[in-house]
Amino acid sequence: MDFDQADAINQAIRLLSLRHRARAAALLAPLGLHPGQEALLLELARTGPMIQAQLSEALGCEPPSVTLMSRKLEASGHIRRTPAPSDKRASIVELTDSGRALADQVRELWRGLADETVTGLPAETVAALPGILNTLTANVDTRPPARARS
Repeated sequence: MDFDQADAINQAIRLLSLRHRARAAALLAPLGLHPGQEALLLELARTGPMIQAQLSEALGCEPPSVTLMSRKLEASGHIRRTPAPSDKRASIVELTDSGRALADQVRELWRGLADETVTGLPAETVAALPGILNTLTANVDTRPPARARS
């Protein structure tokens, strides 16, 4: 691949990521959420209660980030954290009724954001996007760091 094509791909991915995150932030703000918190809510809605360390792994976030998000969501009454019976150092995180209602609102918001994002694309392309994007993510996740060339 030549540099111009590589640059076009990398720039497009970078811009999409920045703009998608900014749009998500604008949509989440009226719900009192910051980017990342919606993923935590949706993960708990999908899986049910889980240990905070498992939640960190499921979200692909560092444990301190999940701890901070959990504290904020707990303070706003959307989640509950309780000590795990088997390990008092671990916390089980679960949605409250308020959190479940908020997760439903986030699902609707997420549908709208996805619709906005793929507007104008053929249905076949939209259907293929999750697989393509997951492949790109896996490619980035599994590649060893590039070594400096002499």
